[in-house]
Amino acid sequence: MTKRVLLGMLTPSSNTVLEPVTSAMLGGLPEVTAHFGRFTVKEISLRAAALDQFTDAPFLDAARLLADAQLNVIGWNGTSAGWLGFDADVKLCRTIEAETGIPACTSMLALNEILETTGRRRFAIVSPYLDEIQERMVANYNAAGFEVVAERHLNDRGNFSFSEIGEERIERMCAEVAEAKPDAIAIICTNMRGAPVAERVEKALGIPVYDTVSTVVWKALRMTGIDTRRVQGWGSLFQELHG
Repeated sequence: MTKRVLLGMLTPSSNTVLEPVTSAMLGGLPEVTAHFGRFTVKEISLRAAALDQFTDAPFLDAARLLADAQLNVIGWNGTSAGWLGFDADVKLCRTIEAETGIPACTSMLALNEILETTGRRRFAIVSPYLDEIQERMVANYNAAGFEVVAERHLNDRGNFSFSEIGEERIERMCAEVAEAKPDAIAIICTNMRGAPVAERVEKALGIPVYDTVSTVVWKALRMTGIDTRRVQGWGSLFQELHG
């Protein structure tokens, strides 16, 4: 039997996009499978109750259960560090690794690595989030030395409702931010259908598109030694930054 590569994905409970999209993305890699562990996330806002969803305890409860499957990597398939601060994900990865002995990665740290590696620090953000969340994300990126040159968001509290945003609307948002001529477009939300439109938008606009479901899959594959060029039809990320 071919040696299997097992990827764990920490998943917001109300998310209905990242599981089917991640599995479809891995469809051409028969030895690689994704396995999902959920914890409660129902609202994206700066209310105390919403912020409390992202404390260590629920992450670790889900990570411990995923670890029973002897995974190669555990990824946080979520974007909370965008508004909590990127150090939150650095700390989370260290905590998961210490608790389970399994290497960890996240959507947002992977996105930042991609932007830094490609030198595309002048970029645009597309998201479904509330004004307060988008403002915090833009501020965090600007403070980290990036330049957010354009943004579009839907001022939606979510989280389930993000999955009902149509692909055409996402494409329109990308076209709008493209007018600022960013070096790249980041679609930040793992419950929005950004990954399926990425390649189509890239061809239409001539701008790289990095979706946060795609970024964590890309990073997890690289951490396990899989050549990401085998992932076809999901945008330039997997072809340009391969390993």
